[in-house]
Amino acid sequence: MIKILKYLRQSAGWALLVLALLGLQAWCDLSLPQYTSDIVDVGIQQGGIAHASPKAIRQEELERLFLFLEDGERQIVEGSYSLLSEENFSAEEYARYVKQYPAADGPLLVRKELSEEALEELSWILSRAEAGMVMVRQMGLDVQALSPEMAEGILTELDAQTELLSESMLNQLGTAYVKAEYEAIGVNLNKLQTDYLFISGLKMLGIALLAMAASVCVCLIASRVAAFVGMQLRGQVFKKVISFSGGEMDRFSTSSLITRSTNDIQQVQLVTVLLLRMVLYAPIIGIGGLVKVLRSGVSMAWIIGVAVLAVSSLVVVLMVVAMPKFQLMQKLVDRVNLVAREILTGLPVIRAFSREKHEEKRFDAANRDLTKTMLFTNRCMSFMMPAMMFIMNGITVLIIWTGAHRIDGGNLQVGDMMAFITYTMQIVMAFLMITMVSIMLPRAAVAAGRVDEVLTMEVSIEEKTAPVSLPADAKGVVKFDHVSFRYPGAENDVLHDISFTAKPGETTAFIGSTGSGKSTLVNLLPRLYDVTEGAITVDGVDVRELSLKELREQIGFVPQKGVLFSGTIASNLRFGRREADETEIREAAAVAQAADFVEEKPEQYESHIAQGGANVSGGQKQRLSIARAVAKKPNIYVFDDSFSALDFKTDAALRKALNEYAANSTKLVVAQRVSTILHAQQIIVLDEGRIAGKGTHEELLADCEVYRQIAGSQLSKEELVGNPEKQKPDKGFINAGKEELGHA
Repeated sequence: MIKILKYLRQSAGWALLVLALLGLQAWCDLSLPQYTSDIVDVGIQQGGIAHASPKAIRQEELERLFLFLEDGERQIVEGSYSLLSEENFSAEEYARYVKQYPAADGPLLVRKELSEEALEELSWILSRAEAGMVMVRQMGLDVQALSPEMAEGILTELDAQTELLSESMLNQLGTAYVKAEYEAIGVNLNKLQTDYLFISGLKMLGIALLAMAASVCVCLIASRVAAFVGMQLRGQVFKKVISFSGGEMDRFSTSSLITRSTNDIQQVQLVTVLLLRMVLYAPIIGIGGLVKVLRSGVSMAWIIGVAVLAVSSLVVVLMVVAMPKFQLMQKLVDRVNLVAREILTGLPVIRAFSREKHEEKRFDAANRDLTKTMLFTNRCMSFMMPAMMFIMNGITVLIIWTGAHRIDGGNLQVGDMMAFITYTMQIVMAFLMITMVSIMLPRAAVAAGRVDEVLTMEVSIEEKTAPVSLPADAKGVVKFDHVSFRYPGAENDVLHDISFTAKPGETTAFIGSTGSGKSTLVNLLPRLYDVTEGAITVDGVDVRELSLKELREQIGFVPQKGVLFSGTIASNLRFGRREADETEIREAAAVAQAADFVEEKPEQYESHIAQGGANVSGGQKQRLSIARAVAKKPNIYVFDDSFSALDFKTDAALRKALNEYAANSTKLVVAQRVSTILHAQQIIVLDEGRIAGKGTHEELLADCEVYRQIAGSQLSKEELVGNPEKQKPDKGFINAGKEELGHA
């Protein structure tokens, strides 16, 4: 939860707006049950008369009520009414009141405009007196002959009876008296009731529309905020992954990173919506409903405790059963993605070895594991809703059963019971919303943790806060000074005590058996990994002191496996230098021996390249990768076994053209074929991560047993002896391409 809240910091303003709208919606939702109660109790049972204090009353009738009031109460009542006369009211008001109360046969008193508190106090005072008057009439006593002593006795009896009655029931007795008084002064009681119901209905409709508008706004804002959080997280994860070195990439599988960037962030996004829409709303509506229930005076609050206890027990059982499955689900999604990616990537190999059935079974096993887990959790959740409905309906029956007894005893009104049912359901639903989210939260918490694991990963390749710049006349001199390297977590060095200098205009080649560390060595130059010991310098500056952008701008890197991006041939060739014009693009393609097959295409350099270069051959992909590096015009070229997919003729022609085009650049070449590096100015032989030999082809044949074994396995005896003139080193990369074609 804390991690998810952390992602919401940038949207704090929107979250506060959502909170305000939820408060408005809760106020509306909590107001509606009271209106329902008033419609039943006041509009239907009391004929639209809301208060025990009449708006108008005959003066003689009010004087009779004074028999049941104390002196202080009498003063309050007298101060609340004015005699209807032309002196006390304007002509317009006087005419309106006379028309409204046409049957008044004597002096009439009209209630003044009072505050809500004063009106409630007046109603409470008069309701007791009015209930006493009702008892007098029920007993058949003569009101005219009623003495103060008789009135006091009646009040004592009334107090004994009303101790068991609620305030609302006492008010209902008072409104029965008011109704009779209204009838006596000519008030249209049917119109009074109809007007009350109509106005109350309009208020309910307005509040319902306001609640709907608030809810729609909350959903809209919550969805936008969650979408923004998802967008930000995807951007942050992508930016972080882009900054990963090889060491960090080794810790996460590609399928896991894809899952974290898609499914995991989607889970966070979903819970963000629920957090803003439900988790914030639940305590507001729950606490508000509880306050309403306690203020209503209905003594059935124990039922709410029973409801919460029943819901809690159900949720605890479900959490104990389903929680481990929720936590397992993300790992199973990872597994499905991993298997699917492996199968799709290795489809040609699978078909070649007729392993389709085996891979189908492997995918089916991963898919079934995920499906079983999801079915189990979904069944638990689907069981929860019927169980919750059973509990809620049972609580409703309990409220009605208990409330019916109280209504029968005169302690509760029907409308109050209906409002209590609604408030109880709101409280239970609030608790249910929180528990529902708490069930979903563990999966989202796991997802948020997996995303946060990527975001908080410490990147081993870091730039200096104040990086050093290369000299303005940088040439590309590369020096390895006693370099050792060990992969993170490994016990032994992959490279140990490597020292050499690669100069501009020369070719430094690396050869050795598989696993000797050739590719690892050239990956250290662009800081795909950082050295464990020693230093690598470019033009005398340690690469760790340079900014990554400036360092990598000096290097044209061609990886062991050619990688192309979806787009066009031109967009791929401009990948390293966006400002390269068409002439430079064509020139780079010609150097890489790619111009022929590109220009044979109908759209030439605007021809489409599928994802991963799936619509070109391996050799074409490798030549386009080389052309991409050439178009960058770097000071340093790094070829990581980049000529392996080329035939001898294309290999020789490409190296000759590259030698002429990049005569002043430093070239580092990793190769498996001796013929590729035969005329390099410096050949470094690696054996188990150490330098086994260093020199030219002739020098290594004379001094290095490892090189002799490699050369002997690839070249004939005549080629090993060769022609001294032909074996003389050239100035260029391999300037004897044509002669090599003869050897080949």
